[in-house]
Amino acid sequence: MAVSQGEVYENPRCRERVVIRTPAAQTGGERTVMDVYVQPGGAVSGAHVHPLSEERFTLVRGRVGFSVDGREVVLERPGQSILIPPGAKHRWWNAGGEESRHICELRGRADRFEQLVLRQLFGLAQDGRTGPEGMPNLLQQAVTTLEFDDVLRFTTPPWPVQRVLFGVLAPVARLLGYQGCNPEYMHRRPSETAELEPLPDEVAAWHR
Repeated sequence: MAVSQGEVYENPRCRERVVIRTPAAQTGGERTVMDVYVQPGGAVSGAHVHPLSEERFTLVRGRVGFSVDGREVVLERPGQSILIPPGAKHRWWNAGGEESRHICELRGRADRFEQLVLRQLFGLAQDGRTGPEGMPNLLQQAVTTLEFDDVLRFTTPPWPVQRVLFGVLAPVARLLGYQGCNPEYMHRRPSETAELEPLPDEVAAWHR
């Protein structure tokens, strides 16, 4: 089921609420733009890379910290932006004491990104099938990572180790009922549909 503008997706583990601004279905599957709201203490579930996609994050309000290939940056003024190239190890977190809001724009494999992150990973978190920080268990990681390794790879353990380890674990996981792309999550309705908040000019300039 395709993602649509205004749909809201929530990850209770990461304290993250996403509102779709431009869905991949409107861009031939190549670009998605999302409003990301993060509560204090919230963060992406783990350091990761996108092998074939680039991301741009632009701050709207609050403070958001980033670690990119070991370098830390904090966005703290509306309109500040950071570009994450394909293959760069990165993670982000709310770096302030109030809800933050930033725009995330992903180019390349955007339709697959929506399936993995908004459907599969958020669905697992909603059902309590992840750890406190939103990471699936090792058997779930094995089948989901092999299903979506063109979209996102967590960086621990290193990718060559993951390939060997998950290649061994995946058949066992499937026998136990784990699915890399769970049909239930692919068809789960979003929590609500919301009106898009307007973007300040200094933010809109990055995402026209």
